This record gives sequence, C-alpha cells and structure tokens, in this order.
Amino acid sequence: MKRIFSLLSLLAACVCLLPGCGKKPDNRLVVGMELAYPPFEKTDEHGNPAGVSVDLARALGQFLGRPVEIQNTRFDGLIPSLQTHKIDLIISSMTVTPERSKAMAFSDPYLKTGLCLLVGKNSAIQSINDADQTGNVLVVKLGTTGQIYADGHVKKAQVRVLDKADACVLEVIEGKAGAFLYDQISTYANWQRNPATTRAILQPFQEESWAVGLRQDDTALRDQVNAFLRDFKQRGGFDQLGDRWLKDQKEAFRKLGYPFYF
Repeated sequence: MKRIFSLLSLLAACVCLLPGCGKKPDNRLVVGMELAYPPFEKTDEHGNPAGVSVDLARALGQFLGRPVEIQNTRFDGLIPSLQTHKIDLIISSMTVTPERSKAMAFSDPYLKTGLCLLVGKNSAIQSINDADQTGNVLVVKLGTTGQIYADGHVKKAQVRVLDKADACVLEVIEGKAGAFLYDQISTYANWQRNPATTRAILQPFQEESWAVGLRQDDTALRDQVNAFLRDFKQRGGFDQLGDRWLKDQKEAFRKLGYPFYF
C-alpha cells in the first residue's frame, strides 16, 4: 500500500511539472476600446495602443494590481463584447445614455463634453435648428451619441449613418452633407485639420458625460473603478492627462469660452 501511495504521489508531482500547473488564475484586466479616436484612443507610430484612454486604463490596472490588455474593438461591438465576457470593461470615450444603461452599467463620470456641429466653411448653418431643415443632409458615425440624438430629435433633415468619422468629415468637406454631429473635442480637431473647407460650431446643443462601461452584475469591479477615479482625480492624474494629450485643445476652449474639463 505504501508503495502504491508513493507511486501516486510521484505521479502527482510529475503532473505539477506540466505547463500551467500551480500558476495563479489569469488576472488580466481586458479593456475594450476602439483605437480610432485620437488623442483619446489611437495607435502610435509602432502600432501600439496610445492616448488618454490607454493611459487611464493602465493607471487603473496599476491601482488594481492587474496587468492590462487593450483589445481594439469596433465601437458598435464594444457592448456586445462586454456582455459576452470578451472584455472586462470599456474605456472608449463612451457617453452615458439611458439607452446604453439598459444594457450595461457605468462608473461615475470622468469627463464632460457635448455634441456640436462641423459644417462647411461657407455654410449658413449656425445651430442644430438650422441644420435640421428639409433638404439638408446630416451625417453621424455609427453607434455614437450623434446617431442616438439624430434618431430621437432630427425631424426634417435626412440623416446618413457612416462607419467612420473620417468619412463623415469628408461628406462635409465635399458639400454632400450640411453638418456632422459629433463631440466637441473631435469637432475642434477636425476643423483644425481642415480650416479651409470647414467651420466648427463648438457651442454644445447637448451636454454629455463619459464613463467606464461595465457589466451590470459586476458591482465589485464597478466599486473598484469608482475608487480609482476618485483617487486618480485627487492625485492630479486627470490634469496630467490633459496636459500631455490635450494641452492645445484645453487652451483653445478656454479662449473660446467653452468648458472643457475632466
């Protein structure tokens, strides 16, 4: 009997030498974002994730003591990926909306912004009411709050939904659309890239807040994320992110008299 027991013990010891035996469970924090929204979510010259949201995700990982994996996912695929446990949470400049809150939970907000308009350089449009007129075409990016707003509020103009923000900007540049409904930061950036053909109306017609997206039943992680956001803000982390990635935008918004803050 002792020999049998010893043999079993030896076999068990050998099995534990196999790859993976005795290792701790995977502790990665998988963060979903679409790396197509600079300076918040993008890739650097080497193809690596970079930007405000990437730095924020890595700071969260350090706070939680978990290595971070960034999973590049189309914006309209982020919530399905969260629901099917392909990712642990979303940090992708995502606006809190009642519609999204039915499918997921949100952390405390960490940034305030608003929807505004990019129009043609010589356009007579000065407001969303001017844009929403019969004969006008408005463009929005698929899955964004611009599309959600247009679905619920645009009554007269034709709405065209496109997959990419660059395609929406091109529609305005070429005069195929009267306005592009998008957030202030991106609208400012698109205007700066195309000053000869576009004009930005940066006064928001709808104020918005961004937050981290989580599964509704993942209350423990949500509490941890909220604790991180409070700590990060108290330590000046958001100010540092703004100075690193958004210094020009912050200064421009200050001069124009528009609020822009974390």
